Amino acid sequence: MIIAGKYSFNHGEEKILLKYPHLLQEIETIISCVEADRCKTKTSAEKTMPGKLLYSPSKLNAVFKSIFLEKEWTDDKENKVYCDYPTEFYTSAYTPKHPPNSRVRPYRSMDFRKEQLGVEVQFGKYAFMVYNVCAKMTIFRNLGLIDTGVEIVPIKQFADEMSTGVSYFEQFVWDLRQRGVADIDIPVLILGVDA
Repeated sequence: MIIAGKYSFNHGEEKILLKYPHLLQEIETIISCVEADRCKTKTSAEKTMPGKLLYSPSKLNAVFKSIFLEKEWTDDKENKVYCDYPTEFYTSAYTPKHPPNSRVRPYRSMDFRKEQLGVEVQFGKYAFMVYNVCAKMTIFRNLGLIDTGVEIVPIKQFADEMSTGVSYFEQFVWDLRQRGVADIDIPVLILGVDA
């Protein structure tokens, strides 16, 4: 796999090169080790491309995970932040059948982390890319777990070889540039990858 595009959101690349050049090199090595063609295993059942062989996002994620773990990055199991949802904002007209924290304890997790650099690998819907960079990474920074981030996403050409609805680098960069940087945003390097 190759890095086909880079976008430095809120000076992400500059900050990473100053503080984590060794980790950026590891990430670049990890990306180059991913043999994407081995993940082209999903047969499409979609009307627009019936029977076409596509890249499987879950298989790609599994390959990334195994290589990140080999390089001794912590994974989502170790990077959990448990959420105690507030109940004091319910109105008097509402009585929950089950309090929000009564069943399985909800949590947020980051795909990978080493030192204070967080990494998310996203081969899913557009909303997850935006959430990762504009919400989750900020939350993890506020908790003192990371100070910068890397988001790995497919470029359009690669996303076109996956199921419909998978977002891509070019769309994500356009939206981030139109949105601008807010004072709460952390530095993030967006890497667009291709098979």
